[in-house]
Amino acid sequence: MMLDINGILGLAALMGGIKHGEQSYNDDSARSYSVMILTAMGVSMVVPEFIPEANWKIYSGFTIGAMVVLYALFLRMQVGPHSYFFSYSYPEKRRRKVPEEEPAPVNLALSIGTLVFGVVVIGALAEVMSKTLDLGLEGTGAPPVITAILVAAISAAPEILTALRAALANRMQSVVNIAMGASLSTVILTVPVMEAMALYTGQPFQMAMTPVQTVMIFLTLIVSAINLNDGETNAIEGMTHFVLFATFIMLSLLGL
Repeated sequence: MMLDINGILGLAALMGGIKHGEQSYNDDSARSYSVMILTAMGVSMVVPEFIPEANWKIYSGFTIGAMVVLYALFLRMQVGPHSYFFSYSYPEKRRRKVPEEEPAPVNLALSIGTLVFGVVVIGALAEVMSKTLDLGLEGTGAPPVITAILVAAISAAPEILTALRAALANRMQSVVNIAMGASLSTVILTVPVMEAMALYTGQPFQMAMTPVQTVMIFLTLIVSAINLNDGETNAIEGMTHFVLFATFIMLSLLGL
């Protein structure tokens, strides 16, 4: 999330703001993403730290169900009634247009299979890369979190390049969808999988976030909620997010 919101969104807004000044987007999308991310993180990552050990299985099951229902409803709204939230067509949001041509048929099974295959391959490559980087950084004394940051940055390279190109082309809505959508997917899809694995193995799932990491995450969400509330971004807002990202990197190097 730190990479997506502070790194990708921050750098894209900074570069796009320097080139184009203020860049517009649909503020409904940013608000929807922000409240979803905050809710998902609070329910699945923060509250579990205060659940008694005797009740962790019950809450883990609840978390899985809540995240699945929340994300399913979000996807339904995103591609259905509230699809205009995530595009520039806000003034036309209630106007139903009749398509001039019949859309090409979509092979749903093939699309899902390709997506699952891609996720599995990327996950396997990330695992191999993390072990290789661990061996490479073993003698440098660098904190283990550096490996995670490098793997995340390399895995997100297509998103980073796409977001930067969109910002330079004055398409900030695409940047918001990429950065905030990736953050939401990371939280709301990864945690239920980890919770399911915890229930299967019988070992409680713990985020083990340090107080500094918790503060940085919620500071990021507060800043993004303020910056992404008026439908326009600028270089100053981008710089604030990028400074938060640089701070996160520095704290990681310090082992905090």
